[in-house]
Amino acid sequence: MVHRAVFVAIESDGPRWTVKADTLTAGREYSVDDTVYNAVRAAVTRLVRNREVGLDAYTGPVYFMMHSVSSESRARELAAALHAALHGDLEPLNHAVPPMT
Repeated sequence: MVHRAVFVAIESDGPRWTVKADTLTAGREYSVDDTVYNAVRAAVTRLVRNREVGLDAYTGPVYFMMHSVSSESRARELAAALHAALHGDLEPLNHAVPPMT
Protein backbone atom coordinates (compact mmCIF):
# COMPACT_ATOMS: atom_id res chain seq x y z
CA MET A 1 0.00 0.00 0.00
CA VAL A 2 2.88 2.35 0.75
CA HIS A 3 4.08 1.95 -2.83
CA ARG A 4 0.56 2.24 -4.26
CA ALA A 5 0.97 -1.00 -6.21
CA VAL A 6 -1.52 -3.65 -7.20
CA PHE A 7 -0.95 -6.66 -4.92
CA VAL A 8 -0.61 -9.96 -6.80
CA ALA A 9 0.41 -13.23 -5.16
CA ILE A 10 0.22 -16.98 -5.38
CA GLU A 11 -0.09 -19.32 -2.46
CA SER A 12 0.05 -23.04 -1.96
CA ASP A 13 -3.24 -24.65 -1.03
CA GLY A 14 -2.08 -28.21 -0.45
CA PRO A 15 -1.35 -29.76 -3.84
CA ARG A 16 -3.16 -26.91 -5.62
CA TRP A 17 -2.39 -23.21 -5.91
CA THR A 18 -4.31 -19.94 -5.57
CA VAL A 19 -3.75 -16.72 -7.50
CA LYS A 20 -4.83 -13.47 -5.83
CA ALA A 21 -4.85 -9.83 -6.84
CA ASP A 22 -6.05 -6.82 -4.86
CA THR A 23 -6.27 -3.40 -6.50
CA LEU A 24 -7.16 -1.54 -3.30
CA THR A 25 -3.47 -1.52 -2.41
CA ALA A 26 -2.84 0.74 -5.42
CA GLY A 27 -4.77 3.60 -3.84
CA ARG A 28 -8.05 5.34 -4.47
CA GLU A 29 -7.00 6.84 -7.79
CA TYR A 30 -6.41 3.39 -9.33
CA SER A 31 -9.31 1.75 -11.13
CA VAL A 32 -9.65 -1.15 -13.50
CA ASP A 33 -10.52 0.01 -17.01
CA ASP A 34 -13.69 -1.58 -18.46
CA THR A 35 -11.73 -3.17 -21.31
CA VAL A 36 -9.29 -4.75 -18.86
CA TYR A 37 -12.05 -5.85 -16.49
CA ASN A 38 -13.99 -7.50 -19.33
CA ALA A 39 -10.85 -9.25 -20.64
CA VAL A 40 -9.88 -10.56 -17.18
CA ARG A 41 -13.42 -11.70 -16.46
CA ALA A 42 -13.64 -13.50 -19.83
CA ALA A 43 -10.27 -15.18 -19.26
CA VAL A 44 -11.24 -16.38 -15.79
CA THR A 45 -14.55 -17.65 -17.17
CA ARG A 46 -12.64 -19.67 -19.78
CA LEU A 47 -10.38 -21.07 -17.06
CA VAL A 48 -13.42 -22.13 -15.02
CA ARG A 49 -15.08 -23.71 -18.06
CA ASN A 50 -11.86 -25.60 -18.83
CA ARG A 51 -11.70 -26.69 -15.16
CA GLU A 52 -8.28 -25.07 -14.74
CA VAL A 53 -9.55 -23.07 -11.76
CA GLY A 54 -12.35 -23.64 -9.29
CA LEU A 55 -15.95 -22.51 -9.66
CA ASP A 56 -15.39 -20.13 -6.74
CA ALA A 57 -13.18 -17.82 -8.83
CA TYR A 58 -13.72 -14.15 -8.01
CA THR A 59 -13.44 -11.68 -10.88
CA GLY A 60 -13.21 -8.23 -9.38
CA PRO A 61 -13.54 -5.43 -10.12
CA VAL A 62 -11.37 -4.77 -7.05
CA TYR A 63 -10.31 -8.23 -5.89
CA PHE A 64 -9.52 -11.23 -8.11
CA MET A 65 -8.95 -14.81 -6.97
CA MET A 66 -8.53 -18.18 -8.68
CA HIS A 67 -8.39 -21.38 -6.60
CA SER A 68 -7.40 -24.90 -7.57
CA VAL A 69 -4.65 -24.06 -10.07
CA SER A 70 -2.86 -27.32 -10.81
CA SER A 71 0.79 -26.27 -10.46
CA GLU A 72 3.04 -23.55 -9.15
CA SER A 73 4.31 -22.76 -12.64
CA ARG A 74 0.77 -22.32 -13.98
CA ALA A 75 -0.14 -20.18 -10.97
CA ARG A 76 2.91 -18.00 -11.61
CA GLU A 77 2.01 -17.67 -15.29
CA LEU A 78 -1.57 -16.68 -14.46
CA ALA A 79 -0.45 -14.25 -11.74
CA ALA A 80 2.02 -12.55 -14.08
CA ALA A 81 -0.62 -12.33 -16.82
CA LEU A 82 -3.16 -10.91 -14.37
CA HIS A 83 -0.62 -8.39 -13.08
CA ALA A 84 0.18 -7.23 -16.62
CA ALA A 85 -3.51 -7.00 -17.49
CA LEU A 86 -4.25 -4.90 -14.42
CA HIS A 87 -1.58 -2.51 -15.69
CA GLY A 88 -3.12 -2.34 -19.15
CA ASP A 89 -1.11 -4.99 -21.02
CA LEU A 90 -3.50 -7.73 -22.14
CA GLU A 91 -1.01 -9.64 -24.31
CA PRO A 92 0.32 -11.92 -21.51
CA LEU A 93 -3.26 -12.71 -20.51
CA ASN A 94 -4.19 -13.54 -24.10
CA HIS A 95 -1.12 -15.78 -24.30
CA ALA A 96 -1.81 -17.55 -20.97
CA VAL A 97 -5.55 -17.91 -21.63
CA PRO A 98 -6.16 -17.63 -25.37
CA PRO A 99 -9.46 -16.03 -26.39
CA MET A 100 -12.01 -18.42 -27.86
CA THR A 101 -12.11 -18.33 -31.62
